[in-house]
Amino acid sequence: MQAGAGAWIERYLAHLRTERRLSPNTESSYRRDLGALTAFCDAERLGTWTKLDNFHIRTFAAREHRDGLGPRSVQRRLSALRGFFNYLIRERVIEANPAADIRAPKAARRLPKTLDVDQVASLLERKTLDPLSRRDLAMLELLYSSGLRLAELAGLDVMDLDLADRTVRVLGKGSKTRIVPVGRQAIVALRAWLAERVSLVKPGVTALFVGQSGRRLGGRAIQQRIRRWAAGSELGVPVHPHLLRHSFATHLLESSRDLRGVQELLGHADISTTQVYTHLDFQHLARVYDESHPRARRRK
Repeated sequence: MQAGAGAWIERYLAHLRTERRLSPNTESSYRRDLGALTAFCDAERLGTWTKLDNFHIRTFAAREHRDGLGPRSVQRRLSALRGFFNYLIRERVIEANPAADIRAPKAARRLPKTLDVDQVASLLERKTLDPLSRRDLAMLELLYSSGLRLAELAGLDVMDLDLADRTVRVLGKGSKTRIVPVGRQAIVALRAWLAERVSLVKPGVTALFVGQSGRRLGGRAIQQRIRRWAAGSELGVPVHPHLLRHSFATHLLESSRDLRGVQELLGHADISTTQVYTHLDFQHLARVYDESHPRARRRK
């Protein structure tokens, strides 16, 4: 690049320092990203920023990915470029942002971790000796029984629970309400907790799960209690509410093969969100095949 082109990068970085007050680490990342673009422009013999177009940026992103940069890193680099070009538009150096419509390759979707059936059973078999442990077991049982999100569990009121009908009314994302079934073991645990709740709850508090203060138990406190409960088990893995939700969905899909039903129980607006569990299910089936089929079993 010509010296004048490089000077615009320095002006932009100074703008980030003074006007946007970004951290030194962020500035260093921007400098690295824009330096990569400068190297690309030198290789393509593009002397000024005005010569860059949509095709050049697309080629740049593809080469970065081909050379080993992950999709998320490419996306971050493109974000840095868009900010820089917007600055050049503001300064009337260029007229349009050549990176405006460029997207990085999609990152591989990470499969959620789950517990197997035996691990869940081991987690929930601990004995409860006091009111708070009975509450914690009820929370764990309900999370796994009904596949609730953390916020959904924390937001439950006593009147949302119908023990006779074995259902719970849940307020999910987007303020959408759904009715989900509650399993037999969860009903037992909830009855035991409700008997203890009476002596703890403050007058007028409607929350299903309360703390020692008698008031609604918040999401962070629930996470801490579940983490502490799991630490006392022999699982040896960190347990959090979403892990139980993932386990619920996976075990249900393994048994029912009903993707649409699992979607409704989880409260997913889009079935593509639920489809991640089909990959987990296939992994389970693949393991069963490898261990069972006479032509697939490995010789010992």
